[in-house]
Amino acid sequence: MTTVAEKRPTNAGHDGGRLPLEYTRHEGPLNILGFWIFLATDVVLFASLFATYFVLRTHVDGGPTDKELFGISGFTIETVLLLTSSFTGSLAVYAMRNGNKKRLLGWLIVTLLLGIAFVGYELHEFLDYAAEGATMQRSAFLSAFFTLVGTHGAHVTFGIIWMASIIVQIARYGIDAINARKTFIVSLYWHFLDIIWIFIFTTVYMMGVVS
Repeated sequence: MTTVAEKRPTNAGHDGGRLPLEYTRHEGPLNILGFWIFLATDVVLFASLFATYFVLRTHVDGGPTDKELFGISGFTIETVLLLTSSFTGSLAVYAMRNGNKKRLLGWLIVTLLLGIAFVGYELHEFLDYAAEGATMQRSAFLSAFFTLVGTHGAHVTFGIIWMASIIVQIARYGIDAINARKTFIVSLYWHFLDIIWIFIFTTVYMMGVVS
């Protein structure tokens, strides 16, 4: 049976319009704004890591170069997984806005599984590199590469844990203003990681393959 909370995806605003459920509690807009500020600080972090990588990418010290190291199939699969998870994350928010708990949980679980698959492929990639002797200690290029890509992977891992906790809360308590806000914020975080990965895909992997 559908609960009242699940049937209440939006509330009326002061102007007679309809506010998304995540904005209806007084702290909702402030929390969402605070998360946007957090994402801005994360942009600075990744910008620093990208800048460091670009400075050090040619410092191979006789070790493997990016062209010798990167195989197009691995990072292509990772890209497909993460882009698809961003799409399913959007479908989850759409289901939330329509008060459909079953579809919301379904799309969040699919997004979660795609994220786990992405991290699994990335770990497999790192282990393959290590087996070839391409470790962080081998050269400045590899140190910068593993730091940049590994930091993104750590963010995805955190997002997986975070999303799993939200799935549990929605399953227990349904769609209310608090869970709607949590779902919306985690979707912002996931889309942000997707954008960072697009930059990694184009400026790290693709530049390495074609250089």
